[in-house]
Amino acid sequence: MRLSGVGKRYGRGAPWILRGVDLDLRPGGLVRVEGANGSGKSTLLKLVGGVEAATTGTVAVPGRRAYVPERFPPALPFDARTYLLRLGRIHGLSAAEAARRSAYWLDRFGIADRSGTPLRRLSKGSCQKVAVAQALLAEADVLLLDEAWTGLDQEARTLLDEAAVERAAGGGLVLFVDHDPDRLAGAATARYAVRDGGLHAAGPVPDDGSAPRVRIEVTGPLPERLPGDPARTALADGGTLLDVPARHSDALLRSLLTGQPAAHIRSVRPGRSG
Repeated sequence: MRLSGVGKRYGRGAPWILRGVDLDLRPGGLVRVEGANGSGKSTLLKLVGGVEAATTGTVAVPGRRAYVPERFPPALPFDARTYLLRLGRIHGLSAAEAARRSAYWLDRFGIADRSGTPLRRLSKGSCQKVAVAQALLAEADVLLLDEAWTGLDQEARTLLDEAAVERAAGGGLVLFVDHDPDRLAGAATARYAVRDGGLHAAGPVPDDGSAPRVRIEVTGPLPERLPGDPARTALADGGTLLDVPARHSDALLRSLLTGQPAAHIRSVRPGRSG
């Protein structure tokens, strides 16, 4: 994903909200965007998501994008299930796959019993769960979370934390904004601050080998792509040793246990760092 010389203002002669923004990010990143209220954080995410067009510069975002706003507009003529099915189709899923993923996320967020309820009759928290579900079911290459945790209960917030980490570990790029300074603090790979119309690095977290790692011994067939892109070492007894940054270990274990067929996990232990 690359932004080159991007600027945004609403109308000729209006003040610039963003100007001269350059950003180059690779898949697998979990990137925090921060800044004061009104600084342009949401505008930046909308430009990346294609929700709004840049006034100047270019925005190049390959693959599928999914965006979750802070406030979901409930005045839409759909119930929760129908809305998710339609968004799944827009994201390019088959009807059957859209139905499967919609049911999965409705159940994960605990609102399967309200799937036939019109959006306008759902609570704010339930509406926000639907908004998050429509983005997660896309399994997008670029996931944009604009204070998406607002209005969610603690269980749903934890679920969204896990989903964001897992999407990045699976090769997606996640950009998020949240008022909680500790949100995903242990998992973020980089931080950027929007200030005075510009975008500034505010604390990159390089993978320099010093971060904690986890080693997992498994037997059984493994897919070509695994969360966290673990290093693989073939073992003499036919097993495989996977070495992965600790921040991706939960997502990797979940993928191994839920795969078809599931891998047999023989051991999990701390790896070397540094």
